[in-house]
Amino acid sequence: MPVTTVEKDLDQLTITIVADFTASLQRLWDAYLDPRQIERFWGPPTYPATFLRHDAVSGGRSVYKMTGPTGDEHYGCWEWEALTPGTSFEVVDWFADATGAPNTELPSTRMTLTFEATGTGSRLTSIAKFGSLEQLEQLVEMGMLEGTREAMSQIDAVLADLAAFAADRAVDAQFLSDTQVRVARVIRGPLDEVWRAHTDAELMKQWLLGPDGWTMPVCEIATNVGDTYRYEWEPAGGGQGFGFTGELLESEAPTRAVTTEAMIGTDFPATRNELTLTPVETGTLLTLVITYANVEQRDAILATGMTDGMETSYARLEGLIGNNVPA
Repeated sequence: MPVTTVEKDLDQLTITIVADFTASLQRLWDAYLDPRQIERFWGPPTYPATFLRHDAVSGGRSVYKMTGPTGDEHYGCWEWEALTPGTSFEVVDWFADATGAPNTELPSTRMTLTFEATGTGSRLTSIAKFGSLEQLEQLVEMGMLEGTREAMSQIDAVLADLAAFAADRAVDAQFLSDTQVRVARVIRGPLDEVWRAHTDAELMKQWLLGPDGWTMPVCEIATNVGDTYRYEWEPAGGGQGFGFTGELLESEAPTRAVTTEAMIGTDFPATRNELTLTPVETGTLLTLVITYANVEQRDAILATGMTDGMETSYARLEGLIGNNVPA
């Protein structure tokens, strides 16, 4: 068990948990910032978590659900108040509804997580602060301490699983629900360069091509929220092409962009694409959460080999910015 101490301070309305790990500080930090990793330990074993959104940046939001043994689902959300890279972050943790909106009828918890290197690895200090003694006692009675201990007991296994989240791993696609898929990959390059690669038309034309043998003659970028974009591809030797268009719904440079996406010339429903970029030890973690209209649309699009084409494009992108890989 990594948990070494648990202290309740009724005067300060806090619960402090200290946990020690043999993994490095950077490895522990990355585990909390990567949605694929944190969801393997945030919930207790009987209520595993799925992170539907995870903006590890001050002002960002995270939305997660915990699924019980009978299929019951319980939602929560974080409001990111502050973040100091590699050192600490502070969030307000709320109960939420299925849309990720906070449930203000239940108490929230302000959590400050501090990370530090030790002589044997790393240490995490988690301080949960409550609005009142009644709220503290209510959450303790709901099993908060037991659930936290059970959840933290899973972190060691995640930290030891280096291969699953290595920088040389290809595009990873995971079903989040019947209508949502999360695509993730570490791009070996700095955050600003990866963001620029998604917002510079001339650069996009060099890498966002899918399989070899295609060109991108049309790349019209949406610069401001409310703008529309248009991307078109065609075979290098001529022939039938295709394209997508959509609207920029949200943009928080250089970490988040949300767009709609519809295939030109068809009546297929538009998808909602949420791009998040997070700096990690080996480069920039790119996560793309795609929301489809229904399960049939999800399966049809995945059957086209979408992830293979994305992997080819991301590998090509690394070749363009490879000289700037973090040390």
